[in-house]
Amino acid sequence: MTDGSEGVELPAYYDHYKTPVKLVSTPDGGIAAWRLDRATGGWRSADDVIDDVLSAIGGEISVRTSAEFVQRTEAARGRYLKGDGPVFALYETVRAIDEQATAERRAYTPEEAALVAGIRRRTFVMFEEQLQRAGDPGADPTIAAS
Repeated sequence: MTDGSEGVELPAYYDHYKTPVKLVSTPDGGIAAWRLDRATGGWRSADDVIDDVLSAIGGEISVRTSAEFVQRTEAARGRYLKGDGPVFALYETVRAIDEQATAERRAYTPEEAALVAGIRRRTFVMFEEQLQRAGDPGADPTIAAS
């Protein structure tokens, strides 16, 4: 087990230098880390950041709840990825809401915030299910239900 991991409840979710990272248990009782790949929307092994995340070296690490992790992951996917299909149509809906609020120099209304959060939960599950079907070992659509 990695040093500093005692007492860490897994799975655990973080922002590591503004990128979503999740720590999960491995079958042998260790810890594995997965970092969002902004180019593909999938998960890249990131075991090299486990000690950094657990010790919060550098101050660029934030602990996230599973709900915050889902929202951060989908905000990044919606911002960096382009494509066709239902997930991308929903990303466009969120982008339109965001552009309208930005143009009006205001925060989301409560209704817009709820709509965006709901869309992101839905797109997270859809995207993660696609990743699972493609064999991405870091994919886990059940996070959105926690």
